[in-house]
Amino acid sequence: MRAADIEKDLDRVLVTEEQMQARLAELAKQVDADYADKDILLVGVLKGAVMVMADFVRHLQIDAPMDWMAVSSYGASTKSSGVVQIRKDLDTPLEGKHVLVVEDIIDSGLTLNWLLEHFETRGAASIEVLAALRKPDAMKVEIDAKYIGFDIPSDFVIGYGLDYAERYRGLRDVAVLAPHVYS
Repeated sequence: MRAADIEKDLDRVLVTEEQMQARLAELAKQVDADYADKDILLVGVLKGAVMVMADFVRHLQIDAPMDWMAVSSYGASTKSSGVVQIRKDLDTPLEGKHVLVVEDIIDSGLTLNWLLEHFETRGAASIEVLAALRKPDAMKVEIDAKYIGFDIPSDFVIGYGLDYAERYRGLRDVAVLAPHVYS
């Protein structure tokens, strides 16, 4: 898909690449301070968190190993089904580790809530959440996320790792997907 075609699919930009990088740098400083003397493990949630994790970890000063988990509750829809499927589990045991779950977005919170409950059963020393984006008005369950990049409206967003039917992940900005694409 060409850039001109992609532009037609965007309603408006919510967060620019520059804004995201600046906020991730701020969050990395907080995490550096909070985890300076702890055995931390960053857990990225595939596929959306790839961009967030890559940029975030480059801002960190501490050495933080990474692992990845793939779960899904969306499919090709714009709304979470609430039914979570594990597509790839972690390779690293969580026992005794301070886990920082790195997410692209907290939307309904249903998938992340399930994931956090799942991780609690694995013996982690602590579990916190870093999310680049959060939709407070869309949340169906309360998620206590310690590190939040930006609160955004409940529109369906794409870019910076976020997709619609596996498209648009490579956009550098976070933008609202135009309704004509999915309606």
